[in-house]
Amino acid sequence: MSWPHEGTDWAYMLDDIKPVFAEIIKHISRFERVLLTAPYAVSAAEYLVKAGVDLSKVTICEIQNNDTWARDFGPITVLFNNKPTLLDFGFNGWGLKFPANYDNLISKHLKNLGVLLPNLNTIGLIMEGGSIESDGLGTILTTSDCLLSPNRNPQLTKSEIEQALASLVGAKRVLWLDHGGLAGDDTDSHVDTLARFCPNNTIIYQGCDNPLDEHFEQLKLMERELTSFTAPDGSPYRLIALPWPKARFDEQAHRLPATYANFLIINGAVLVPTYRDPENDSTALERIAQAFPGRETIGIDCLSLLEQHGSLHCVTMQLPQGVLA
Repeated sequence: MSWPHEGTDWAYMLDDIKPVFAEIIKHISRFERVLLTAPYAVSAAEYLVKAGVDLSKVTICEIQNNDTWARDFGPITVLFNNKPTLLDFGFNGWGLKFPANYDNLISKHLKNLGVLLPNLNTIGLIMEGGSIESDGLGTILTTSDCLLSPNRNPQLTKSEIEQALASLVGAKRVLWLDHGGLAGDDTDSHVDTLARFCPNNTIIYQGCDNPLDEHFEQLKLMERELTSFTAPDGSPYRLIALPWPKARFDEQAHRLPATYANFLIINGAVLVPTYRDPENDSTALERIAQAFPGRETIGIDCLSLLEQHGSLHCVTMQLPQGVLA
């Protein structure tokens, strides 16, 4: 994770957003170690201690960051010969929309500090972690709006991107969603806001049951696409629809991209974004618990995260065992 500070777009609402980051870190650190970057490590540590975080479970590295969306600039881990290798894809601010000069270097700085093991490979392909979803068995789920964006890799065809995913992350097949997307989303329809792989050939996805909502048609078309997909064994996926959260808007009346699909899987638990929408929050927690039997399901108030057009999964990137030095 990367800490919000005065140099980020969170500057105007730090008192609102820092408690959210502290809450996420507190819950993750119950189950596993947290690696946090911050331009002022002492200041971040002092805040976390006051918030009740056990710093023995947190490693803070003093590194400058443009923003806090670690999902998209953090390294992606793959296994080669059962050994973890870190891939540092290019990050260009979601298609040249926002500055990314610091964020694009964070993985390299972590390697140079000796925090990450040295097998970090720099990849020329522009790709954010939130744009792909893997079942860990060779299937990649993604969206055409994002991976085929002209501001990502304009020189590559769809077929060439599939070939790159095959060689870089071991994709045996790629499932493309041509529909779906949330108003207020700056990422060109990241799949981690729409549909996620779960155990036992299950896909959980963001549904919309309000015909009057602007998202209804596109999310129904996405649902139809998901229904057409089959698991590697040829069987249909078990599909679980997430409830449609209450519409949220910023002070300029712009729609914010609320989604329950942006949950985070950690050791022994799933952290689920909630939006002060009691009925739908509760239903989302129940349905995600169904998809992850045996794991604790924990809701975290992420309404403030929506103000910068992201949610819980977006501010984190998992690092599996064997990656940290």
